Amino acid sequence: MAGRLIAGGKLVTADGVVDEGWLLVEDGYISALGTGEHPRADDTVDAKGCWVVPGFVDIHCHGGGGEPFMSTDPARARVAVDTHARHGTTTLLASLVSRPIPELVNQISALHELVEDGLLAGVHLEGPFLSAARCGAHDPAILQAPDQDSVATLLRAGRGAVRMVTLAPELEGSVRAVRQLVDSGAIAAVGHTDATEAQVMPAVDAGATVATHLFNGMRPLHHREPGPIGALLDDERVTVELICDLVHLNPTIVRLAARHAGLGRTVLVTDAIAAAGVGDGSYDIGGLEVVVRDGVPTLAGGTSLAGSTLTMDVAFRNLVQGCGLTVPEAVAATSTRPAALLGLSEATGKLAKGLTADLVLLDSALHVSAVMRRGAWVG
Repeated sequence: MAGRLIAGGKLVTADGVVDEGWLLVEDGYISALGTGEHPRADDTVDAKGCWVVPGFVDIHCHGGGGEPFMSTDPARARVAVDTHARHGTTTLLASLVSRPIPELVNQISALHELVEDGLLAGVHLEGPFLSAARCGAHDPAILQAPDQDSVATLLRAGRGAVRMVTLAPELEGSVRAVRQLVDSGAIAAVGHTDATEAQVMPAVDAGATVATHLFNGMRPLHHREPGPIGALLDDERVTVELICDLVHLNPTIVRLAARHAGLGRTVLVTDAIAAAGVGDGSYDIGGLEVVVRDGVPTLAGGTSLAGSTLTMDVAFRNLVQGCGLTVPEAVAATSTRPAALLGLSEATGKLAKGLTADLVLLDSALHVSAVMRRGAWVG
């Protein structure tokens, strides 16, 4: 039989962990999987001692390999995609930071080529509809309330590529914008917000379904005013993003949030900037200087975190080894749930017959041994 066989590893499937399992890849898809006697293949990989997990799905990433997605050069964006692919991310949303609407239109238009080619699953706009009080690494001078024309202009520029937009629900017009986004088929996310619980809930009722990097860029949780953290974490309709670099969030906070939200609502994201896969130095994010020291990016001259240098393999490892969750729980948070959120459950995010052969081999210490994307090994 033709194809590629991966045999002897621990396969993490939707039905549980298959010890000493095998998986057959043909024409870019998983054609069969199981345990015990396996079929013959043209190419066999011995995965003994490895975990075999679905390829990672990152819905919040600003760049990598020294290149930001806000560049209008598709070739530079491809460098970022390739960098994260080597770390196991086989499905990726390109996140853009707040810029004036005309600049965002140009950036979205440039990324559309990569979406058409299938290298990107879409574009995530993190701004400019954010709170100046919780702007983080977004230029406060650029932030604005979401008027219908601006939202329509950005969606039109994407020609279907804009898959998610983050906004602050307390801004004038935000609830209307949530409905506008949902009606267009995009995901409305709540983030970079100083809202009270009472201001958050109308946006959720209108269709907002994601909490952008929960805890970060938000009014803090308070026992007399839950604010966005309490409201979003406790609402069964909302999926929560967690940046699991163990810098943005303490391991106990990650564990508490993930345990409360559960498998169906927890998603790990990198929020990675161009420095991911490169190292320390000075970088530009939306016109603001960011300095990376010891792998931690902050705004120049301050202490505000400005994204991360995280890759999804490290986030996966941190969730298990640093926060105490299981490997199957990590698979749900890095693959299964984010794929479902993007409407891609019938294509990727799981190890199952008929799905795209997107997968990662992790050694016993959960470091990447190999990555397969669409049935081809990533170099």
